Amino acid sequence: MQSVIFTADDFGLSEAVNEGVERAHRDGVLTHASLMVAGAAADDAVRRARKMPGLHVGLHLVVIEGPAVLAQRKIPSLVNADQKFPSDQLRLGLRYFFLRDVRRQLAAEIRAQFDAFAATDLPLSHADAHKHMHLHPTVGRLLLSIGQDFGLPRIRVPAEPPGVMEQCGVAPTVAARAMHAWCGILRRQARAAGIATNDAVFGLAWTGHMTEQRVLALLPRLPDGLNELYFHPAARRDALLDALMPTYQHEAELAALLSPRVRAALRAAARSS
Repeated sequence: MQSVIFTADDFGLSEAVNEGVERAHRDGVLTHASLMVAGAAADDAVRRARKMPGLHVGLHLVVIEGPAVLAQRKIPSLVNADQKFPSDQLRLGLRYFFLRDVRRQLAAEIRAQFDAFAATDLPLSHADAHKHMHLHPTVGRLLLSIGQDFGLPRIRVPAEPPGVMEQCGVAPTVAARAMHAWCGILRRQARAAGIATNDAVFGLAWTGHMTEQRVLALLPRLPDGLNELYFHPAARRDALLDALMPTYQHEAELAALLSPRVRAALRAAARSS
């Protein structure tokens, strides 16, 4: 059997993002959203989510390029004076793997983010990570082990099938194939923890550019199992989006989630499965 969910990342980043998420759920096909609990507009996101009981909200774990929950004095090896994680993925990955004190602080921050989500009283639908940092074995292990304490039911495994993308006109690269294979580590970690995963994800090759045309190309080609399509919708551009994701097509992604053609294609795909 084939099923599909549509997820919005970065819920809570800004009010423009939150408005996009709300519109995409109320008037479109969006089913899930991943909340940045320390985001600048997290409180606004939670208020909106409470009015949308059909929206499944999960934790968008931030351990790179974003704000932390804990104060800098509690995790001095992780964040700067502005309480934000750096953007250097390689350096962070090495520190998370090799330095015991860094791992201790990382565990404390991950638990604090789960605590902050629990404080919203929203049911925890799932978890994933900003920039897919849970593909790092240390981050993935901590996400799963700490998540178990909070009843975490599912995580996203960002395994985008190269064969499907090739059918959509995206030539498979060595990096894409390696990424797909590397996802097996996270899937095995989740299986050992008794936590469910999606079977395939789409949004990696076209991240920030999941337009209507591309979604329409994907839907009839989805494989069997649970497919997750993830997006970065926003109702408009703002200074934060311009600074962090200047090339992303946030409004076009919102338009795809609102598209009647996408809704019709989704119904057709469900009938054929």
